[in-house]
Amino acid sequence: MDVEHIGARVRYWRLRRRLGRKQFADMVGRSASWLDKVETGERGLTRLPVIQRVAEVLDLDPAVLTDDVRDRRARRCVDGGEVRAIRQALANHPGLCGPSVPDLAAVARQATYLDHAWSMSRFSVLSRHLPELMGSAQAAADLATGADEPAAHRVLVTVYRLASSMLLKFGDDDIAWLAADRALHVAMRTGDTWSLARATRSTARAMTGVHEQAQAVATLLAMADRMRGEVSAAPADLLALHGMLYLAASIVAAEREDADLAQDVHDAALAAARTMRPEHNDHGTCFGVTNTQIHRVSALVRLHDCGRALEFAATISPREVKALSVERQAGYLLDLTRAHAGVGDHRQAARLLGKAEQIAPEEVRCRPLAHGLLRALVNHTSGEPARLVRRMAGRAGVEA
Repeated sequence: MDVEHIGARVRYWRLRRRLGRKQFADMVGRSASWLDKVETGERGLTRLPVIQRVAEVLDLDPAVLTDDVRDRRARRCVDGGEVRAIRQALANHPGLCGPSVPDLAAVARQATYLDHAWSMSRFSVLSRHLPELMGSAQAAADLATGADEPAAHRVLVTVYRLASSMLLKFGDDDIAWLAADRALHVAMRTGDTWSLARATRSTARAMTGVHEQAQAVATLLAMADRMRGEVSAAPADLLALHGMLYLAASIVAAEREDADLAQDVHDAALAAARTMRPEHNDHGTCFGVTNTQIHRVSALVRLHDCGRALEFAATISPREVKALSVERQAGYLLDLTRAHAGVGDHRQAARLLGKAEQIAPEEVRCRPLAHGLLRALVNHTSGEPARLVRRMAGRAGVEA
C-alpha cells in the first residue's frame, strides 16, 4: 500500500465529508497532529483496524482508501454516505435547535447553483452541498418575514425538490416521498402557484417510486385543473409549469399501462408547448415542443411499445435535443437505449449508452437504472459493442 496515496485519500474524503481536522481526529480517536502526519504521508496508515476505523468515520468501504481503482470510481459518483447525509438532513429541524440566522440571499444563490448542477447531471457536486443547504433553507424560511417570505419559501421548495430528485435517482424511494411531501406542504401553506406546481410534480414522481401511480396521476391532474384559470390570465409566467404537469402525468399514465390517458395528456402538453413564446419563462423546465416530444418517447418505452418509440424518435430534431439540459438529454438517451434493446438492436443500444456516458458520465457510471442496462447489454453484445459495454461497466463498477 502506498502510504502517501492513502493519506491523500483520507484528506480528500475528509474534506468531501466537510469534516474539520480536529473534528475528524476526535471521531477517529486520534490527535490532530497524528492526522496531519497521515494526510501528508509522513506517517503510514497500514494497520487494518485503523484503516477500518478511519473508513467507518468517513462512511466508506475500506477498499476505497487502499485500492486505486475503487478510489477513482468512488470519487466520480454520489456515494452511500452522501445519500444517507441527505436522509439525515431531512430528520433535522433547525427551528428547534437555536437562533441560527442564515443570509437568505446567500441561501438562494446556493440553491440556484445546485439546481444548475442538477440540470448538468453533476450529482456528486449536489450531494456534497445539499445536506447543509437543507438546514439553511429551512431556517431561512422559518425566520423570514414580510416581503422575504415568498422568496424564502420558494427556495425551500426548490431544496426539498432537489433532495427528492436525488433520492429517487439513487434508489431511496421512500425517503424521496418524504422530501417531496415536505415541499408540497410548504407550497400549500403559502398558496403560491409556482411552488405548488413544482412541488406537485416532485410529489407525483415520488409517489410513482413507491408504486402509487393512480394517486400520482390524480394529484397531477388536480393541480393542472386548479391552476388553469391562472394560466389563462398569466401564460407567460405559468404556461410552462402547467405543461410540465401534463408531461409528468403522461409518464405516470404510461407506467400504469394506460395508453389512452398517456396520449391524451401528451396532447394537452403539446398544445400548450405550441403556444410558448420566446419571452415566456420556462422556470428551468426546458418546456417546449422538443421536451414534450422526448417525453412521448419515454412514455412509449414505458408502455413497452419500443418500435413506436423509435419511430417517433426519428421525427425529433437532434439539434433541438442538444439545446435541452444535459440531464434531459441523458434521460432521453437512456430511454433510446432501452427502446433499442427492446427491439433487439443491442449494438445501437450500446452506442447510445456510450453517448450518454460522454455527455453525462454520472448518469451512466453512478445510477442504478444505467447499471441495470449495462448488465443486460453485457449479456447481449459481441465484438466492438461488447468491448464498449465492458469498458463502461468497468468504469461504473458493474460486474461484466
